[in-house]
This record gives sequence, C-alpha cells and structure tokens, in this order.
Amino acid sequence: MPDISNVTLPETLLGRTDMRISRTGFGAWAIGGGDWSFSWGPQDDEQSIAAIRHAVESGINWIDTAAIYGLGHSEKIVARALADLPRGDRPYIFTKCGLIGDEQQRRDAPRRVGAPASIRREVEHSLRRLQVERIDVYQMHWPAEDGTPVEEYWQALLDLKQAGKVRAVGLSNHSADDLERAERLGHVDTLQPPFSALNRAAAARELPWCRDHQTGVIVYSPMQSGLLTGAMTEDRIDALPEDDWRRRSPDFSGTALQKNLAIAGLFRSIAARHQTTTPAIAVAWTLAWPGVTAAIVGARSPEQVDGWIGASQLTLEDADLEEIAATLERTGAGAGPVRPDDWQRDLDTQGGREAQRGTRVEKPRTLREP
Repeated sequence: MPDISNVTLPETLLGRTDMRISRTGFGAWAIGGGDWSFSWGPQDDEQSIAAIRHAVESGINWIDTAAIYGLGHSEKIVARALADLPRGDRPYIFTKCGLIGDEQQRRDAPRRVGAPASIRREVEHSLRRLQVERIDVYQMHWPAEDGTPVEEYWQALLDLKQAGKVRAVGLSNHSADDLERAERLGHVDTLQPPFSALNRAAAARELPWCRDHQTGVIVYSPMQSGLLTGAMTEDRIDALPEDDWRRRSPDFSGTALQKNLAIAGLFRSIAARHQTTTPAIAVAWTLAWPGVTAAIVGARSPEQVDGWIGASQLTLEDADLEEIAATLERTGAGAGPVRPDDWQRDLDTQGGREAQRGTRVEKPRTLREP
C-alpha cells in the first residue's frame, strides 16, 4: 500500500459553493450501528470514532451522515469524534433529512416525508445531535412519498439556507427531472447519487445535468457496499450478521453476484499494476467521470480508511478505463454507460446531427476549477 502520510490530499470546489472539499469524504452510514432497517450489523462505536479521527488526520475534510443512520446514532458518533478538535480543524459536516424511522419499530422501513414542518423539526434534531450551530450541506435524502411535491420540500430547504441553519442545500437520490424542477426555485448546490462501476445509471442524465448547472456531485457507494473491495466472497456474505441489509440485496446473490465479483477481480488486477489497493481503484473509477466532484467512502476502522484514501491521488490510464468498459460489456455487470467519456461522446454526436439540421445544441459548461 502506498505511503501517503506526508502527502496533502487534493481538494476542489463543491459546485458554486465556497467550500473546497477533499475528493474523498468519510461516509458514516455503517457506523449507525445495528438494529435498524438498513443497518450493516452491530458496530464498535470506539472503532468508528477512531476511523473518523484517522480520516480527518489523513486529510479528509468532510463527513457525510444522515438522521436515519441508526435513527440518529451516526450523527451522535460524528459529534463525539469531533468534539475535541479545535473549531478551525473540524471537517465540513453533511447530513440529510426526509427519512423518518420509528423508535418503537426500528426494523421497519423508514417513511419518506417531505412536509416542510417535518423538515424544520428534523434540522433542529440534527443540529442538536451534531452539536453544531450550522450544517454545511443539508440534503433531502429521497423523493417524498407523503404527497409533498419537490417544489414544496425544496423551498423548505432553501428557507433553512436563508435562515442560516444550513450553508448549502441539495438533493440525494433524485432524478434530473427533479433537479430541473427544484432549480427553478433556487440553485441546487449538490446532488448525492449512488454511483459505482456496478451502478452507473446517474451517468446517463444526472451527471451531465449537474455539470451543466455547476451543481456539485458527491457520489455514494463507489465500492457498491463492499462488492468492489476485492475482499467480498460468497463465504463472507454467508457470514454477514442477520441484520445486515446486504443479505437481502439481489446484488449479493445468484448470477448478479458472480458478475459483480468478476469486476472486483478485474479491479484487483488493475490495483496490482498500479501498486495500490482494490478499493482505491473502485473509487478512482468514479472520480474519473466528468461532473463528479467527490466520492463518499465508508469505513468502520482506521485500517479501512487506509484502504481507500489514496484514490483521490490516483489517475486511471486510458487502457485501464477501456479494459473496465470492455469487461462490463462482456459480463453484463451493472447497467449504464461504461466509460467516463460515453455521455460526452453522445452529446458530441447529437451536436453533429443537430448542426446538420441548423439547430444549436448547448453542451455542458466545465465546472469551475480550483
């Protein structure tokens, strides 16, 4: 594993905000602990705190969490991990709203609620758990299912920004159409979509939209919840705790699992060529895509942080990207564009066709460089 102890991690602007963030951030989903609907099984809180501190000491300057992770437990662990840090050394904190769990029925799937009154209550709870006066990025976790339209809950987030409760606002797991509707009311600072070599759907529309509108993109699950770490096997999946949500995921069983592990095997061989880790290759692949600002990567121990933190300093070669694209096409693993330049090439092709018809096609503007 490369020694990066004396290396400064690269940073970039998050969309139009004034925040410069490291190209990888600490994901705090798993540290929410067990006994809730999308848990990763029981966790050691002290190990989680050690992982966060190690990430920050290593140059990670933002943490992504959510109120639903452990029904507030993740936010509390983040607060504990940062409590002793001087204010100037603390990382940015990003959290999310809109998923409401039931303390009495913790294993039940959370409700997707967009009512503005609910969002206003949630932000106060998150501020208290995180022990901060302002949240740096506040995002709607999923589209609401309580009948609240995008415009209504987006206005609620914009109001929180205007009131100074939050610094920037964004959407998570929303479509390009949702983004367009929200943008009419006020700028969407960030989008948080799932994105990995096995889940490439966002590359078709959402990444181009965000690049065009200078919306920061922080992708999550770049290692597809452990499938692309190179350490996942059928035996390891069989040994997952009963309350680990991955036991119920179709990606972790049957034919899909075999395809997914084939991609993990390829990443392992590419990692050997680059003298790095398999997780670093998986994360670097997402960072190679136009429009992606940074990637959220989870860890539950300092050792896991060391496994991926070098990704932001790694540039995959064209031959690597071509080999990955060819293998994705051959195996049929995942879905969506297979190369970082696929959607740009599609736009170029469309531009050529429209030019022949005498119509001008707008292409994405480049993100502001640091």
